[in-house]
Amino acid sequence: MRAAARSFGARWRDRIAASDPGLLRLAAGLRTVGAIALTLAVLSLPGADVPHLVAGAIAAMVATFAIREKQRDRQAVTLALGLPVAFASMALAALLSSRVLAGDVFFVALIFCAVYGRRFGDRGTALGLIGFQVYFLSLFVGVTGSTLPGYYGSLAVGFVCSAVARFLLVPQTPTGILQRLREAFRARLAQLIDAQLDLLDAGPEDVGRTLTQVREGTARLHDTAMMIQGRLDEGTRDEATARLVQRRIADAEIAAERLGLLLLTARSAERADTLTLHLPGAPLPDGGHLPVRDEALDVLRRDLGALRMLVRLPVAEGTATAQVRNRLLGYRDEENLPPASPAVRDVFRGVGETARAVLGLRLALDGPQDDSDDSPETARSREELDAEDAAIGGDGGGEDDDSAAPAKDTGLRRPTTRAAVQVAVGSSLAIAGGELLSSHHWYWAVLTCWIVFINTASTGEILVKGYRRLLGTVLGVVAGIVLAGLVGHHTWTAFAVVLLCVFAMFYTAPLSYTLMSFFVTAALGVLYTLLHTYSLSVLVLRVEETALGAACGIVAAALVLPVHTDRRTNELLTTVLDRLTDVSGAAVEQLSGGPPADLLDLARELDQALADLRAATQPLTHPVTPLRTRRDTARYVVALLETCAYHARALAATAELLPTQRSITADPRLRRAGQRIRHNIGAIAARVADERSTAEVLTGPSIAALLTPGGAGTPRYGRVTDRVLRHLQRLDEAVVGLARPLGAPVAPPK
Repeated sequence: MRAAARSFGARWRDRIAASDPGLLRLAAGLRTVGAIALTLAVLSLPGADVPHLVAGAIAAMVATFAIREKQRDRQAVTLALGLPVAFASMALAALLSSRVLAGDVFFVALIFCAVYGRRFGDRGTALGLIGFQVYFLSLFVGVTGSTLPGYYGSLAVGFVCSAVARFLLVPQTPTGILQRLREAFRARLAQLIDAQLDLLDAGPEDVGRTLTQVREGTARLHDTAMMIQGRLDEGTRDEATARLVQRRIADAEIAAERLGLLLLTARSAERADTLTLHLPGAPLPDGGHLPVRDEALDVLRRDLGALRMLVRLPVAEGTATAQVRNRLLGYRDEENLPPASPAVRDVFRGVGETARAVLGLRLALDGPQDDSDDSPETARSREELDAEDAAIGGDGGGEDDDSAAPAKDTGLRRPTTRAAVQVAVGSSLAIAGGELLSSHHWYWAVLTCWIVFINTASTGEILVKGYRRLLGTVLGVVAGIVLAGLVGHHTWTAFAVVLLCVFAMFYTAPLSYTLMSFFVTAALGVLYTLLHTYSLSVLVLRVEETALGAACGIVAAALVLPVHTDRRTNELLTTVLDRLTDVSGAAVEQLSGGPPADLLDLARELDQALADLRAATQPLTHPVTPLRTRRDTARYVVALLETCAYHARALAATAELLPTQRSITADPRLRRAGQRIRHNIGAIAARVADERSTAEVLTGPSIAALLTPGGAGTPRYGRVTDRVLRHLQRLDEAVVGLARPLGAPVAPPK
């Protein structure tokens, strides 16, 4: 019973860790709610009235969510600087409260400065956000010169309580966050193996659903790997440790993705295309036949379950666990593979390689393990990992080379300057239109205009964000009506409901902007009740002001220094292609016997560029877009680029093994294959940058035929050299596949 309870608890911990990597959303919600609750408790002791309670609560919320720096000392400095900024902003709001024109002009100037401050990094962004939100707060509660001292007290209490919540109640250290992200990576890796096991067993009617789960699991694992990458510098004690963790995370991610592809191939009559794992709606090769159930598949099913167990296993191990690990690692040797079809034998090899990656991950994250029960195969794997660790520890990485860095935009072309001008113009329109709707609540239109510009870089992104905010506001108004009717004027019940809404707002913000807007509006409905300003007409006005603010933001983005979605995506697409050239070129050069390079960092730069492109294409791929062909093309291009990135990552990881593994040797003939790939990527990039470009994409014999004159069959999984050939061949095919949707001319085969 106790063992069952522990197993149940472990499964739930895994689910929580996987659903919220690093518990970042949970911590953000708890920290903000804790700061607000503490502020309300402190202000209620001297009997503060509701407006002062609301001011203190909003100040605590702003001081908590505005600060995004990772180091605790920098957070403390920014929080300390934020209080005088808040005082100055509130004082100016009170001073200008009776001077309508001067107040409007200053508000627009403040908005411009707040957005422009983003060019100074996280601290500039935080201080600008605090200045704007406190000015907005002053308008919301009606601060005047005579009431200013009392509200200063509420501000100070809110900031102090925010500091207490951040550093004492819900503390987060870079090391602790990284540790939780590691746990999330393990949990998501186990979930992906679960989905792969389901894919192996799925019948014809379930294969579409299970393939979708594998795709989602692969994407979630990659997202967690990217989050870990962003926390390594602050969360590890030195650069060598950071590089070791980075390497082991990359190994596990690549091995798991490769295992999924091999399982797809085992279900099919032909080798699966990597694109199948990256393109939603892509069918299984040859219809996805269910493999014949034989003894080999029963063993494979058992070993996939054992692999999942190894991933989820706590640090403590026993003899039984060692035996399982030995069996799985034994599949790396040809003589240990069970009799089966070539495709199924490849899956067993993939299980062995994934088990090796899991072992390396455990050694990197948990330290040395008991090796008394190791088999010769396991001992060999440990020796390989130790050699790689030593090589990583002795490599400080290449020096940064800024000589090839692109020139920074200046003047109005600088993104922060452009955004500041756009939001200032949009806010001016929102002020004018908002005051026509209501002389008391016009600032809601300005707030919406401001928010739709945050973290957006093109007209399409602003349009989508404005639509989502309007939808969330409309739904939130309905919820606000219901909640206001339930809580009435029961102050503390209403504040409890507001706290629940605030927690939900921060917990769902990274997942859905619509949900976040919904909870914000629902909380405001309750706050209006507390301030005795609630009415149905006020909530309807809230929707009107939101629609107006979104419209003003869209108009400003479209007419003032516009950055069209096509231009934005083309710029990011060119960046992705450049990063792909860097990674694949450096990997092929190293595999050909060239000097070593910092391949993993190059690969992660490619991943980050691809993530930026994926975010920028959201307006093109949104479900409500009327341009269906354009939507499908954007999805196809991004999926092909994800396929290219996977093969480039795999080549980079293999190239870094050259100094430590005897099974991998440099082959100068690979340069020839790499030259064609680099040329084709360059031709496509030239076409994206200039439609008049005449550079042609080259086609011809397969990579294997290039390296083995006279022809060769499709490379199989077994030998590392064959695996390199296959990745190069798939990368070559994917790059050529980009030519058609991007309009690059293709030269006829010679």
